[in-house]
Amino acid sequence: MLIVEENVDGHLKTVSYQESPIMSTYLVAVVVGLFDYVEDHTSDGVRVRVYCQVGKANQGKFALSVAVRTLELYKRYFAMPYSLPKLDMVAIPDLAFGAMENYGLVTYREVALLYDDQHSAAANKQRVVTAVAHELAHQWFGNLVTMEWWTHLWLNEGFATWVSYLASDSLFPEWKVWTQFLAEPTEGLKLDGLAESHPIEVEVNHAGESTEIFDAISYKKGASVIRMLQSYLGAECFQRSLASYIKKYAGSNAKTQDLWAALEEGSGEPVNKLMNSWTKQKGYPVVSVKFKDQNLVFEQSQFLSSGSHGDGQWIVPITFCCGSYDVRKNFLLQKKSETLDIKEFLSDKRDAASAWIKINVDQTGFYRVKYDEDLAVKLRYAIENKYLSPTDRFGILDDSFALCMARQQSLSSLLTLMGAYRGEPEYIVLSNLINISYKVATIAADAAPELLDYVKQFFISLFQPTAEMLGWEPKKGEGHLDAMLRGEILNALAVFEHDLTLNEANRRFLAFLGDRNSPLLPPDIRKAAYVAVMQKVSTSNRLNYESLLRVYRETDLSEEKTCILSSLAFCPDPDIILEVMNFLLSSEVRSQDAVFGLAVSKEGRENAWTWLKVNWEHISEVWGSSHLLTRFVSTIVSPFASFEKAKEIEEFFATRTKSSIARTLKQSIERVHINANWVQSIQNEEHLVQTLKKLAQRK
Repeated sequence: MLIVEENVDGHLKTVSYQESPIMSTYLVAVVVGLFDYVEDHTSDGVRVRVYCQVGKANQGKFALSVAVRTLELYKRYFAMPYSLPKLDMVAIPDLAFGAMENYGLVTYREVALLYDDQHSAAANKQRVVTAVAHELAHQWFGNLVTMEWWTHLWLNEGFATWVSYLASDSLFPEWKVWTQFLAEPTEGLKLDGLAESHPIEVEVNHAGESTEIFDAISYKKGASVIRMLQSYLGAECFQRSLASYIKKYAGSNAKTQDLWAALEEGSGEPVNKLMNSWTKQKGYPVVSVKFKDQNLVFEQSQFLSSGSHGDGQWIVPITFCCGSYDVRKNFLLQKKSETLDIKEFLSDKRDAASAWIKINVDQTGFYRVKYDEDLAVKLRYAIENKYLSPTDRFGILDDSFALCMARQQSLSSLLTLMGAYRGEPEYIVLSNLINISYKVATIAADAAPELLDYVKQFFISLFQPTAEMLGWEPKKGEGHLDAMLRGEILNALAVFEHDLTLNEANRRFLAFLGDRNSPLLPPDIRKAAYVAVMQKVSTSNRLNYESLLRVYRETDLSEEKTCILSSLAFCPDPDIILEVMNFLLSSEVRSQDAVFGLAVSKEGRENAWTWLKVNWEHISEVWGSSHLLTRFVSTIVSPFASFEKAKEIEEFFATRTKSSIARTLKQSIERVHINANWVQSIQNEEHLVQTLKKLAQRK
């Protein structure tokens, strides 16, 4: 609340505030420090401030304008004004979480709140918008209406994640954030494909257990099933019901069932029955589709990344298109299988057998789709000819990658599909293609090292045309997404050791060392340049490594520091990796930032694991009380790909596990098993070498 008065008596200063409204205790915050601030007001007089370290006030202006506009937007969307007279947002140099929605006094890491016109990347600008939109959503959803117990944590986090995209899209429509939303279900599906996942509504017996469920299930799967429901019920009905839910429970507690009841009442749909299958059991289905005698046959079974069969069953909102987006149908798949006469769905009874069919239109459903060979070939043709929307091109690729990892599809067929994305123009599709290419290259190197050169050659040929089109310099009047894509695609070419990219990056890095404001290294491509520079560093050639550490020490921008930390471990020299890991534990790296340096190159994996074992007691002590400890385990353990290594990891942690990492440890070991099985299946794959050679040589 606002300050009523301040009294100074000698060394003692007493500050009195207006009385707070009724609120949950976990939302109380007091911040004491020496800060600068910038200030503005909403149209109905709410005072908004951004506080930051002295000297950084200018970097708070962007978040300030976003906050003012977001409060106005939510007032309309929730049909309820913001409930306090002021909103303060504070950038804190040390914060384990990215941000925390304390009532009227929201705390953020600097990278999530501060934006510098000169030195911040486009991706960081977007991060500030989604972080502010997420935390301000909590002022209604979480603070005004608070979950009844930690079991319903997902209600807060899943909802705030989903609605932050709604706000970002409204403020910056040109960013196409709803296509970027796809990164959320992708992470959710990845974690929920493990046998060691957990339901959205998870039993929490003690508040201390809640730290482990601040994960991709609560946030990302939570946001995805809300979007799935909103898309099923319709945007207006959803918004109306939501407003009545907030009005009914304002100033009190609510549980998941209360939200379903409000949405059921507003829509007349069986929301409770539909959603229980998604929130009360873990996992999700893969819907297999085949074409048989003019009929489409749908079958659902639980998808597990291990390739095993689970026994879950869901009520699945199926949407599909046939040959064009004008012919769109939906139904609820409530049984294990269902057959549809496709002719009923076609306006002009042409031969359905010749048309492409896309299930889960625009990826609004939280499930995977497995097509039979005929349907898959038609979709590949539709992708090459850009008949499909970006979201659908994304979905087909993502499902195919997951099926390949679960050994339900060959690596050859995944690579052939990836080849269809040559010349792909859309940011989110290319971004996913790049992420998948990293995983494929790593697993191929584990399975058949002799293939690695072909794999790199193929991926370079896939990304080079787009990189050449974008160039190294920002173009006048180009969009936000082009700026983000340039950084990611040059980074990929650096990782795959494309000579021209490595040389050009080195040239620009040297210019940057001479002048930190050099236009040759704009913020969006710095990460790519740093990664390229580290690719050539070795024990006998350390100069650029030392230079990069110097940049780290001289900058006071959090974003720049984390960018450098996440680039250092891309070095192929295991001895340098060990130095980098030790640097993470030094007093020069804030404890919240150490986790950014943990993702190491394949060559450094073994050293990173040895380092983790040697330093486990210390790491456990320093990070043990925050959720960050789980990141040390998952980032270093998960990339391994052998059963022997899984056993070794289990043995090491057998006497060192603590409840706060138990779930993460099991998930990480499961991932090692999945990788090991995947490696074996790739080793047994016929025609893989021929497929790769052919793809690598295609122009």
